[in-house]
Amino acid sequence: MTGIAGILDGKALAAQLHIELTQQIETLQPQMGRPPSLAVLMVGDNPASLSYVRGKERACEKVGIASVGKHLPTETTQLELEKLLHDFNQDETVDGILLQLPLPDHLDAAGLLSQINPDKDVDGLHPLNLGRLMRGELGLQSCTPAGIMHLLAAYEIDPTGKNAVIIGRSTLVGKPLALMLLSANATVTVAHSRTQNLQAIARSADILIAAAGQPNLVTADMVMPGATVIDVGTNRIVDETGKARLVGDVDFTNVQKVAAWLSPVPGGVGPMTVAMLLHNTVWSYRRKLQRCD
Repeated sequence: MTGIAGILDGKALAAQLHIELTQQIETLQPQMGRPPSLAVLMVGDNPASLSYVRGKERACEKVGIASVGKHLPTETTQLELEKLLHDFNQDETVDGILLQLPLPDHLDAAGLLSQINPDKDVDGLHPLNLGRLMRGELGLQSCTPAGIMHLLAAYEIDPTGKNAVIIGRSTLVGKPLALMLLSANATVTVAHSRTQNLQAIARSADILIAAAGQPNLVTADMVMPGATVIDVGTNRIVDETGKARLVGDVDFTNVQKVAAWLSPVPGGVGPMTVAMLLHNTVWSYRRKLQRCD
């Protein structure tokens, strides 16, 4: 196959979803008497996390979601965070709670995530929501995998009967995405750091998702001609001039000559992750209204 891959434009799709969410909020807000609200907790001064949180807060403002941000010092204790999470759980005006990861090493992320009310768990990482996903039940879903599924659907890339290979087995992306693709009737392989013959496995994929956190891990010889390639990587690299830039896990320049569809970094999966965070917050907000009826 020759030619240049079509671009899976997550930025444009996210902008469309923002418009739809704005319209939903405008319809629901008179019934609720308040806008939807997202509580964002960030601990420490990780520059990447700070950038992500600011982006999420700006996106909330754009669609009409009230963002309640708490930026806490690095030395914040587990107990202090648990108390804050408990307060947000009890606050009826808070619809979604986001604990920005990664956390400083002295904090137990899994323990804190399990403290979040599952109905406010807009990152979809509470054990109950992961269990709902496993069982195919209704619940809040992990934002990045859900964003990828929306991206595939928007470009009419049907996973049914396709071989899908995910490189990366994190609870944040790889594992929940595997479940979503299975539900969409794909045949799913999850590759990871111990996988042997990664090149051959990747090349068998009709849909290849790179979520390993390694710059340019996926090269053109790992891609089946005509495959769809989704790049989840967000790697900050510094060039010889000292300037930082964002690159993915895929060698974009060469893979685009082989693949049929390819998501860019930035502008692909990242905007869809934020869009799904907003979507989950509005979903929780709407569910609260339904429970009141």
